[in-house]
Amino acid sequence: MDLRIDHVTVAGRDLDRLVEAFAAAGFPVEYGGRHSNGVTHMSIVGFRDGSYLELISTLEPDADSPWWDAPIRGDGGPCAWAVDAQDIDAASADLRDRGVRVEGPSGHERTRENGTLVAWDLAYLGEGDPGSTLPFLISDRTPRERRVRPTGDLASSPVVGVDTVVLAVPDLDAAVETFEAAFDAGDPDVGESHALDAETASFPDLPVVLATPRGDGPLADRLDEFGPRPVAYLIGYEGDRPGFTGLEPGSIGDRSVEWAPVTYPVGRRYLGFVEVDP
Repeated sequence: MDLRIDHVTVAGRDLDRLVEAFAAAGFPVEYGGRHSNGVTHMSIVGFRDGSYLELISTLEPDADSPWWDAPIRGDGGPCAWAVDAQDIDAASADLRDRGVRVEGPSGHERTRENGTLVAWDLAYLGEGDPGSTLPFLISDRTPRERRVRPTGDLASSPVVGVDTVVLAVPDLDAAVETFEAAFDAGDPDVGESHALDAETASFPDLPVVLATPRGDGPLADRLDEFGPRPVAYLIGYEGDRPGFTGLEPGSIGDRSVEWAPVTYPVGRRYLGFVEVDP
């Protein structure tokens, strides 16, 4: 299965504060609407390759959420990722044959502010919250442009879209084996991240970096609180450096990263820019 990131999710207790934090960093945000579960709603930062950042919270403070309840209540920030599945039934069957636990596919929907219905199918993989380690699968039932379109000036920006998900995992070898079994991942490149104080593993053909803490510290504390799940997202850009202010240089493995000044709700930077080939 070709893993193309569809979207990634950032969870917090207050959607307005999430929107304000991203807008202050220079990201154009649009309200996406309420989900049919009657509990959650979301806003979108849409990129020109069709991928997007989903900012999610509950309509009512402290409501029990059917999705990502702990990250929403605990201001967990990065919490899940999804990949596009053109034939979600076939992809789900293939993953079951590989021994992966698959729940679904099942239908979901939300309504935009203008009353437009957006509908899609989801399949959840593995254990835990959807998309916490293995991505969940998503396939549109209504035209994709109803679900997402580039927001603001991102339609013509050097910024392309979500390139890589950085996953916090407690056991690097076990996580590597999981991705090898599910997606035929090749031998990983092992590296490190000083910002996360972590050992990392990345794969040539997969949009994911696995990160395990080298000792006590924020990454280990996050794993204790929220379990394995995304800890950062890398956004790809072509050519000119993105025109965002307040970027901070760093790295993940052997890739240079320009970290954006978004720290809410987790108190540290978790959204970075990486250069990609045109």
